[in-house]
Amino acid sequence: MAKLTYDKTGRLLFTKEMKREYTILLPMMAPIHFNLIKNVFEMYGYKTVLLDTEGPEIAQVGLKYVHNDTCYPALLVIGQFIHALQSGKYDLEKTALMITQTGGGCRASNYIHLLRKALKKAGLEQIPVVSLNMSGLEKNSGFSLTLPMIRRAIGALVYGDTLMLLSNQTKPYEIHPGESMALVDKWVGTLTGMFKKGKGFSVKEQRSILDEIAKSFSQVPIKKTPKVKVGVVGEIYVKYARLGNNNLEQFLQEQDCEVCVPGIMGFALFKVDNRLEDIKLYGGSKIKYGIIKVLFDYLEKMETLMIESTAKYGFIPPGKYSHTKELVKGVIGYGSKMGEGWLLTAEMLELTETGYANIVCTQPFGCLPNHICGKGMIRKIKSIDDRANIVAIDYDPGAPRVNQENRIKLMLAVAKEALKKEIQQAERTRAGKTEKPVKKE
Repeated sequence: MAKLTYDKTGRLLFTKEMKREYTILLPMMAPIHFNLIKNVFEMYGYKTVLLDTEGPEIAQVGLKYVHNDTCYPALLVIGQFIHALQSGKYDLEKTALMITQTGGGCRASNYIHLLRKALKKAGLEQIPVVSLNMSGLEKNSGFSLTLPMIRRAIGALVYGDTLMLLSNQTKPYEIHPGESMALVDKWVGTLTGMFKKGKGFSVKEQRSILDEIAKSFSQVPIKKTPKVKVGVVGEIYVKYARLGNNNLEQFLQEQDCEVCVPGIMGFALFKVDNRLEDIKLYGGSKIKYGIIKVLFDYLEKMETLMIESTAKYGFIPPGKYSHTKELVKGVIGYGSKMGEGWLLTAEMLELTETGYANIVCTQPFGCLPNHICGKGMIRKIKSIDDRANIVAIDYDPGAPRVNQENRIKLMLAVAKEALKKEIQQAERTRAGKTEKPVKKE
């Protein structure tokens, strides 16, 4: 059995022995993406479990071990972890937790410390916590991010973004309900099998597989009918996690909407780009800049593969990061980079531009970056493009779901009226074209 080892600060370390013996619990955010990333970890010998628990009891457990002013995503993730540890399903002497650590100014940098404090309060301080970060924070002998692992994780994100985008554009119109999600499950299974064999990560392989994925979704029988198109933006956890947004995507689909959620690749590019901008503005190592630039260029190449494959088969592709960034030039400064920063504003402008002008801006209650770059920019976005129809929704343990959904329904009522007028105008235009011209005597 692995011996508990601490560093000089008193932090419990995740050792090489623990890697062999321990199961690592991972919080759920984006189901498609995280199931694929989980497989990447397992390729490198880590035993992992992806937590998919939901329900109000998760928030209640979180409230028990962190104060109610804590950032809502942190409260949910910590609640999900402790709920799992207290469930009796896991050997507490051979279980570890993993959480991301951004290293930036957002409170996400401090989640890991809140988690350790909560574990101590719950009498679980023997549980090691592994920091997943690219900033060199908290080193552990039993876990390290290598370049091959990062490359494969990026591959998983590209596949995840593609499957999410294609299923969202197919699902509302499918003739046989459930076919799109069955296809997602099939591809997750196929990719999992390929990952186990070390395949599916080269540029050539990814180009071919992405083409196959897009082709398979283009063959799903659909019936195109006019629908309200809704984009979802906001703080990254609440934006993607069903637990965090009260299953927002499902609710919108039940309202007969087509949903678009911008991919995680855009956020990854944003975070890497911020490192480059920091070195340009404040100075830094040319070698470090060169390494980060290589990573940025690789991410852009992967983004291009995804755009080309989806566009080839008639789907609306995600916008290029460079174009998204250009949209906010003169609107919001690139120095606004805490949390989702200027990217949040840019995504709303991009969604409006691509036909998803009805937008739900999700934000944890009291999230300062979101209130500035999301809610605070709504008036400006509407002045740029009057098609924008945006509602900002706060999420926290005390926010009644019915109130959130009623506010979204009001936004959708406006959207449905606009769609009705659009259809009527199109019909009048068609009628005008089909009328025979009157012959002059």
